[in-house]
Amino acid sequence: MRCVIAHFPFDFVKGEVEQLMTGVEPEAAVGPCAVIDGRTYPVKQVGEVITRQDRRDFTAGEVTRALSRLGFDCLTAPAASSPEPGGWPEPLL
Repeated sequence: MRCVIAHFPFDFVKGEVEQLMTGVEPEAAVGPCAVIDGRTYPVKQVGEVITRQDRRDFTAGEVTRALSRLGFDCLTAPAASSPEPGGWPEPLL
């Protein structure tokens, strides 16, 4: 499947993406993510691996669209939240 990421054309197939991600340890799942071989990866991490580009050069949306078209499940992981007010531990004096 042909897609354009960061103004560069790429031809990907699902098996190739799975192969490239084999052995890559997933970073913390925050924000847009893709499930590849049962593991949840941030799409920016996947984009960096499969395109060999710096993740600042493309958007999460570009990679999410490409991965969705290839048949991967894409989701949005909740952001790490800070404790509720009053949820901080009392300082030790």
